[in-house]
Amino acid sequence: MKTDHELRSDVIAELEWQPSLRDEEIGVAVKDGVVTLSGTVSNYARKFEAEKAAEKVNGVKAVALDLVVKLGSPFIRTDSDIAHAAIQALKWDLDVPDENIKLRVEDGRVLLEGEVEWQYQRSAAERALRYLYGVKSVSNLISVKPVKVSPVDVSKKIREAFKRSADVDASRITVEARDGTVVLKGSVRSWAERHDAENAAWAAPGVMQVDDRLAVAL
Repeated sequence: MKTDHELRSDVIAELEWQPSLRDEEIGVAVKDGVVTLSGTVSNYARKFEAEKAAEKVNGVKAVALDLVVKLGSPFIRTDSDIAHAAIQALKWDLDVPDENIKLRVEDGRVLLEGEVEWQYQRSAAERALRYLYGVKSVSNLISVKPVKVSPVDVSKKIREAFKRSADVDASRITVEARDGTVVLKGSVRSWAERHDAENAAWAAPGVMQVDDRLAVAL
């Protein structure tokens, strides 16, 4: 198991390895395997990329973000401009049922609301806005309201997906499904594997919520 000092060095190295993050001012602190990223980044996309880079490092149990998006003058836009650009971005993304989604913009912060049938559609809506000029953050309040599916079928499909995955150890995870909610219990080998397991659960038909109780146990 890595010490916090070793983990901090690895996270810094991973951040420096990402070309888009090399000029950003990101501080790294680690305590008991939990990584805290602080400082400023030039746009919301960089904040997202920093979080994903830290999560990829072996030994990381969780990532806390204290990063502030500080836009340079060329990237500042009015809320009206951002709203128009966001509407078009949602329309252009084939995975997004834009007719079911509403958005609000305040001081560069975008709030998404509405209902979709699949988690991938919810994720796609946020992804479509992540790289727009002027966006400081995206709050995704879109709810997932899928068609009804038998809980037994849901659990079975998720377990089968785990077994197919090279990145998820199915033998260490139990799956419980009821009324559209899936509960994942057990342990995983990394924070990234925890995300992979959660994403696999969201991909099953009929899932409205995933309660991820997986622990990172190296």
